[in-house]
Amino acid sequence: MFEFAGKVAVITGAGSGFGRAFAHKGAALGMKLVLADVNADELAQTVDALRETGAEAIGVPTDVSNAAQVEALAQAALAAFGKVHVLFNNAGVGTGGFLWESSANDWSWVFGVNVMGVAHGVRAFAPIMLAQKEPAHIVNTASVAGLLAPPAMGIYNASKHAVVALTETLYHDLKLAQAGTGGEVGCSLLCPAFVPTGIADAERARPDELRNADRPTRSQIAAGKQLQRAVQSGKLTADDVADIAFEAIAARRFYIITHPGIMATVKLRHEDIEQLREPSDPMSLKPEVKNAQ
Repeated sequence: MFEFAGKVAVITGAGSGFGRAFAHKGAALGMKLVLADVNADELAQTVDALRETGAEAIGVPTDVSNAAQVEALAQAALAAFGKVHVLFNNAGVGTGGFLWESSANDWSWVFGVNVMGVAHGVRAFAPIMLAQKEPAHIVNTASVAGLLAPPAMGIYNASKHAVVALTETLYHDLKLAQAGTGGEVGCSLLCPAFVPTGIADAERARPDELRNADRPTRSQIAAGKQLQRAVQSGKLTADDVADIAFEAIAARRFYIITHPGIMATVKLRHEDIEQLREPSDPMSLKPEVKNAQ
């Protein structure tokens, strides 16, 4: 059983959504917090709110797509608290629309944050955790979009599939690296479905150099509206997901599926692959999808 009190957690995307909820849950469990977000104002608000409750927390403005900034985040955590015991590679963004209408900027932005952000986090923090020889854990936030491939979400789906593959490989790599040592460092893959967070408004965080000059296409506008509706319809809250995630860390459970009703759709996809069928539309099991929200 993983113990949280007095341990150090680093959380990316901590200015809002899941990241903020993880921070408040960690504080409630007595953790010391190193919080990162690309939005310095939202980050400061989270840090201030936590400090008002008596939590030990620092904020480090960080663009996780930038390797040097993630390395600086790791060094700031060590300078402040000396160790790192839990890492939430949580920062994420998304965009939608037909694949052929997505720009090179769209691909660079989403993959830079969703995939390279996780990769930079693993590169910066896994060696620190392994050297400590203490219980430690990495949680990578993917999505059910890493287990399914809904239409008009191609870039986001691809990025989250990459996080799934990266994290499953990380699990095996950590086992190999710690063979015969008891395996103090573990990892988990978080795959939430629709939850009311700021992911539908991620465009506010897109850097100017990666913004599109052209107006959104009809498919992109439609995908944005659908995402807004889906996110707002979610029955679980970010706080609920934080509770589930920390319970999974405590139990050292790898797969964290926050909406078990979605597994019927995951099973359908696996059956398509096993039986060499054409891909089913994940939205075709609409009752199961709705129940999973």
